[in-house]
Amino acid sequence: MSNLWRRSVAGQLANPAEDENITSICMFASLRPAFKNFLHPPGVASIRGRLRSSIIMSDKLAAVPLVDIDDNGVFKYILINVFPKDPKVEGKITIVRGYKRCEWHADIYDEVMEKLSKLALETECLGGGRIQHDAADKKIKVYGYSQGFGRADHSIAVELLKKKYPEYTITWDNEGY
Repeated sequence: MSNLWRRSVAGQLANPAEDENITSICMFASLRPAFKNFLHPPGVASIRGRLRSSIIMSDKLAAVPLVDIDDNGVFKYILINVFPKDPKVEGKITIVRGYKRCEWHADIYDEVMEKLSKLALETECLGGGRIQHDAADKKIKVYGYSQGFGRADHSIAVELLKKKYPEYTITWDNEGY
């Protein structure tokens, strides 16, 4: 603490030339708590923490591919919402997953849920169906439904598939199982 500060607190003035400086220091001292709150408002640390969590979560969501399906053949698929486990953190994406190796729609969901839970992400299955993927002709057909999860909104699945396969002809209908 400077001598000037000690003298102003004690009410002693060293010389009249310092009056202006001491007045400024005293005024600053009386405003100090407000100034501190201006620089570091209460609750900002928690906002910074939530913002940091949101950025981390959005990075995790951005790292999840929107579409992951087998390269060729006919197989079951599901449409899934993915969101952070922490309810205070916002963000959500919808993804498409479909694999020949999975006998049931639930097998696909179990596989995806296990992978994403390791990233602190929650999932919600929106429904399912089938995909007929013909890589040679660059065609994909989305159709049918899941007995366990119900029919997915195939139009959403198609929009996501078009982002990954822009050169393909992609169609959908609600016929078939």
